Amino acid sequence: MEDERVSIYKTSRTIKRRENSLYNALRSIYEDSIFVGEIALLWPELPLLANLRCGLWYSSQFESNCYFKSTDGHTNNWSFNTSRLNLHVALLAGQRGGCIIVDSTRKGKRFPDSMSKTIPIWICVLNRAIKNHQIRMHGAGIQVHGPESNTYCQHTEDTRQVLPDWDCSLHLPLWVSETEKIAIEDRLEVWTKELESCGADITSLASSLKKPLRPLWMSQKTVIWLNEVPECSSWDFTPIILVSASSSSGNFQHRTTSEFSWNYIPGAGDDEESWARCLSPSLFWNHVYDLIYSGPESCNQKVANIVEKDRVYRAQRGQNAPQISMKPSESSGRFNLFYVEEPKMDEEPKMECGIPCVTSGASFGDNCKIFWLGLSNLAVSATCLAANVPNVDCILNCGTEALSVPLDNLETYLHVPIMNSKLDRFSLLRNIPIALNFAKMNLRRGKKLLLCCNTGEDISICVSLAILTSLFTNEGLFDDGKFFGQTCITKFEMRKRLVFICKYAINARPSRGNLKQVFNFFNGGSVDSFS
Repeated sequence: MEDERVSIYKTSRTIKRRENSLYNALRSIYEDSIFVGEIALLWPELPLLANLRCGLWYSSQFESNCYFKSTDGHTNNWSFNTSRLNLHVALLAGQRGGCIIVDSTRKGKRFPDSMSKTIPIWICVLNRAIKNHQIRMHGAGIQVHGPESNTYCQHTEDTRQVLPDWDCSLHLPLWVSETEKIAIEDRLEVWTKELESCGADITSLASSLKKPLRPLWMSQKTVIWLNEVPECSSWDFTPIILVSASSSSGNFQHRTTSEFSWNYIPGAGDDEESWARCLSPSLFWNHVYDLIYSGPESCNQKVANIVEKDRVYRAQRGQNAPQISMKPSESSGRFNLFYVEEPKMDEEPKMECGIPCVTSGASFGDNCKIFWLGLSNLAVSATCLAANVPNVDCILNCGTEALSVPLDNLETYLHVPIMNSKLDRFSLLRNIPIALNFAKMNLRRGKKLLLCCNTGEDISICVSLAILTSLFTNEGLFDDGKFFGQTCITKFEMRKRLVFICKYAINARPSRGNLKQVFNFFNGGSVDSFS
């Protein structure tokens, strides 16, 4: 009987592995992407955004991305997270009249919690903060935007008579219960105050958005009358259209074409480490038809060939570093931060002598402390960055791999290998003092520092947060650590600096574990105290 149970278990595991095969995942993504493309065509003027990481697989035409976590919308765990403000989404929506966000879910639901609750909470909090900003500006007699036209008033006791009808309601989908909605609404005031106090640029949001934000939900079950699709300009709100790419008809539907049979996987783009075999969304879309029409039998080998060919091709041509573009801060005469961005999926790096070149110019004052935040993205990147980014004097590499760089002494190049908190809970805490000493030594001399890690999304963000917090004042002036020595670093102080960084590093995704290590470092924590 025991052997029979083991046999049944092994058989079920084998079947599950076959259902979760690489071909099934890629074919499911491709089929769902057709629906995403149809929705994008309904409002071609709206930018298409991917919610990382799952949503990134479902189109080759994304204009940008965002990061709204489903865990922030889980029942009794609702959150407005200032570490993931996604303000660039609201600004883009204001400039373009709205936007479309794509995500997916494996759990058989029509929408992930990121779309059911996290984004609606985010929208409501932003609208409330903007409304409060409008009230303050009206009280000061400053021009503000109304839904239809600009409105201006002098000092008045009754601001309600002149304020535009700015919707601050919490809009949730019908499947969220009234009890849960009430519980969320009870927290909105606290979240709004957190947003207003964390240093977020509410003024720019209020200037960009002429109408309040509002979510709309679309899935493969949504009924759309094509001859009655409204234009975005006709709505009295700025739409954030939430598109759930996957079908919710059930897991592992068996589907057949004239050539192949395969199993549909809802939310197949999720958890890519478990199935993608190093295939990236951009590589997938560059070879999509070859992969889809080659069938299940040859899919694994084709993916292996594509990944290896791409690795060799980029290594031989120095293309491991992405095309460089830089977003400078506006803080003239004081601390300046530049972020090295990755190119869009359909862009190829511009090359000069086999090395990526800077694509956007920037002027640098001799008396300004320039602080570079970037990504190493394999060994050749730091070399390319140092050779092509103007005035880089020193490199602090926080990635796990050593780099071959032209800066060959301890004063100009330092490798501090920092592990992710999931692999080593204390790696960042142990290495922050080393990174700070290197940064302090070079910034004190007016050097231009490039800080990089494997992705530019987590560890380098946290190390830059530590440097900002310990070596710079609230006004962004380098003071050699004097401010840090005279004040208590609270979570509020750290949050303000993190918001500043994320304003420019919009792909930042610092993990909770790494942020906790930074906070504990500033509050006397040690490796021993965490065990």
